Amino acid sequence: MANIRSVDMVLLDKVFGMEQGWVLDFSDASMRTFYAHDLNIDIDHPQYKSEGTSKAKRTRCFLRKVSDLEAARVLRALWEYRQVMYMRRGESDPLPNAESMFLSVMARLEGRAPSPPAGQAIPAYDWGAIAPLRDRLLALNSIDPHPRGIAFEHLLKDIFHHFGMAPRGAFSLTGEQIDGSFQHDGHTYLLEAKWHNAPTQAGDLHTFEGKLQQKAAWTRGLFVSHAGFTSGAFDAFGRSKRLLCMNGLDFYELLDRRLPLGEVISRKARRAAETGQVFVPVRELFA
Repeated sequence: MANIRSVDMVLLDKVFGMEQGWVLDFSDASMRTFYAHDLNIDIDHPQYKSEGTSKAKRTRCFLRKVSDLEAARVLRALWEYRQVMYMRRGESDPLPNAESMFLSVMARLEGRAPSPPAGQAIPAYDWGAIAPLRDRLLALNSIDPHPRGIAFEHLLKDIFHHFGMAPRGAFSLTGEQIDGSFQHDGHTYLLEAKWHNAPTQAGDLHTFEGKLQQKAAWTRGLFVSHAGFTSGAFDAFGRSKRLLCMNGLDFYELLDRRLPLGEVISRKARRAAETGQVFVPVRELFA
């Protein structure tokens, strides 16, 4: 039985338009086809009609009866359909923060959040702590250059810690300095963080890539440049690399919009694997 609370179902109703008995823009026939062909599920089976026969009631019943992983699989498919639906219509998402609502439910179903003890509710993410992190990021602009760089590294470590990514602070190896490391999705990432007034150029990316090449083959890297990157940096840097890139606006977006950092990095990694692009803005990944 899926670990979906009543409040989770309210969020899912909003996200997938199920409040009036519908599910997105499905007809009975198209929903039957979607479940059968895309998911190999018979959504018309009598056991999924015990709460009613509308599309929304069958979907809710299904989600309550299956395992967490099965519910997560179906919800991921519905979310992808939802994105394509609005893209096909040429419409923007009418529901503010729909993605953060959806991801908060998925975090529990996919085992990335602890189960609440009896009598005490533990949220998937402590969103109340996000605003102070965002404010710290904005406040860095008023700090003198040298302490600002150190404060930026400390802030990044706190952000990674907030999202449960086991960060380590800066450390030195023979002949090189590493700004830190963290873990995500079974991978260890080395961190390079720069707060310069000028955008980062290809040379800095090549230097960091060289550090990665000296480590274990499974090591990945995240290069964070608050000022962003020059227009030709990535053309000169090339593709088939082991690092991802983020800028200051990326971090502001994820903190301001309450986007889980792990999901941001996963999407950047997938886009890099698919296209070779080491930098895709958060605004594009979560448009």
